Amino acid sequence: MSTQEMINYERIAEAIQYISGHFREQPDLDEIAEQVHMSPFHFQRMFREWAGVSPKKFQQFLSLDYAKSIIKDPQNNLADTAMETGLSGPGRLHDLFVQLEGMTPGEYKHGGAALTINYSFAESPFGNMIVASTSKGICYMAFSDDEVLALQELKQQFPQATYRQMTDLHQQQALYIFTQDWSRLHEIRLHLKGTPFQLKVWETLLKIPMGQASSYGQIAQAIDKPAASRAVGTAVGDNPVAFLIPCHRVLRASGNIGSYHWGSTRKAAMLGWEAAKIYGGTAE
Repeated sequence: MSTQEMINYERIAEAIQYISGHFREQPDLDEIAEQVHMSPFHFQRMFREWAGVSPKKFQQFLSLDYAKSIIKDPQNNLADTAMETGLSGPGRLHDLFVQLEGMTPGEYKHGGAALTINYSFAESPFGNMIVASTSKGICYMAFSDDEVLALQELKQQFPQATYRQMTDLHQQQALYIFTQDWSRLHEIRLHLKGTPFQLKVWETLLKIPMGQASSYGQIAQAIDKPAASRAVGTAVGDNPVAFLIPCHRVLRASGNIGSYHWGSTRKAAMLGWEAAKIYGGTAE
C-alpha cells in the first residue's frame, strides 16, 4: 500500500471511529469531515471511492440498530440462518466456500517442524497484511504495518517450520476476496493449526454469510455447546486467518461491535464495507 493510500485509509478509519462513537447523534457530513481535517467535498469523494457509498449510508451500516437487526434469534442455528439469508449473487460468500483442513497431531505438536511455509506481504482495503501458506492451503493471515514484526508473529505460530518469502497460488486465490473475483472462491483452502474445538468454532464462523453477523452464544449453540460461550470467545480471538475466517462478523449479544484482535475500528470498517457491497445499491 502506498503512503498516500495508507494516509487515506487512516483518515477513513478515523472517520469510522468517530461515526461509531457518535451514531446516536447522527453527525452530518460537515461534522465528520471536520474530524479528519478535510473539506466535505473531498471527504465525500474519498469515502465513496473507498466504500462505494456515501458516509451517510455507511453510517447506517455501523449503527447499533443495524447490528441488532442482523443478530438472529438464538434458537436458530447458523446453518438455518444461512439458508434463510440466501447466499447467491456476486456480493456474498458461498456458505463454507473455504475447504478446511486441520494439521495432523504431529504437525500441531511439533510447531510445524515438517512444514515449508511461503509468505508474502499484500495490500487490502483495511491496511497491509502478511499472508502465509503451506502446500495444503492458507495457514496464517494477519493485518500489520510492520513487516518485521509481522514475520516474527508468524514464526511464533510455527517456530520449527522452514520459511520462504514468495507468493504462491494459495495466497493469490485468498487475496481475490478483496478484488471481488468471486469465481475462484471455491478453490481457497485453509490448513490450520488448532485444537478440535478451535477448528469446529472456526468452521462455524465460515458459515456466517457476508453482510450478516452472529453472537458468541449463537456459535456455541451451533456447535452443540450452549454453555461454552466464553470458550467460544477465546477460540474466536485465536483465529489465525484474518478476514477469510470472518471473526469480525461476531458481535456481542447486545449488538455492540465488541473487540477485535486487529482493532475494533478495523472491525467496524470491515462490517460497513461488506454491508456496503451487498446493500449499498445507490450511493446516497
